Amino acid sequence: MTPAQDQARARYRAAIAAHWDGQSDGAHDLGHLDRVWANAVEIAREEGGADLEVLLPAAYFHDAVNLPKNHPDRARASVASADWASAFLAADGFAPAKIAAVAHAIATHSFSANITPETPEAAILQDADRLEALGAIGIARMFHVGGAMGGLLFDAEDPLAQNRPLDDKRFSLDHLEVKLFPIAQTMRTATGRELALARVEWMRSFRARLLREIT
Repeated sequence: MTPAQDQARARYRAAIAAHWDGQSDGAHDLGHLDRVWANAVEIAREEGGADLEVLLPAAYFHDAVNLPKNHPDRARASVASADWASAFLAADGFAPAKIAAVAHAIATHSFSANITPETPEAAILQDADRLEALGAIGIARMFHVGGAMGGLLFDAEDPLAQNRPLDDKRFSLDHLEVKLFPIAQTMRTATGRELALARVEWMRSFRARLLREIT
């Protein structure tokens, strides 16, 4: 990163920390934003053609409006985040011609919004954020969110749901089959897909080890 990008990153990080003041969500914290930015940089370097000046604020502001997964307005959270980011960047002196690109990347990153990315930056941000749902960090976040929503770790009688419907609202482990394993097939970039498949393989090995320990 250039010195200017380092300064912008520090400024954006401080801005979102101030905006989130008083909020507590271990799955969507500053560490999450740092990792999404690192994922985005890795994908952008491999894929080429992306504007890091657009990706940087998009990565740090993509969860500016962070609503619980069971909130009735969850599907609008990414658009609200895009609006917040646009207002902040305009006041911060960001290049006006690039604000729309940042907003589009933020709006499209979410599963719930169901908006198709139309730019390299939007595709990369979506992949970078979805990688956070996979691998070791994905497992950690899955159990954290499940517990916060009042769910159990797994169904002790039937952990693989062989004789019952999958229900990831009740059992966190079910979320692997319901949502997380299929993520690799939704990745927009070749680099993102490669990284995702490797993380899914690790998650399958984790589940196999877990099953050995509990059965």
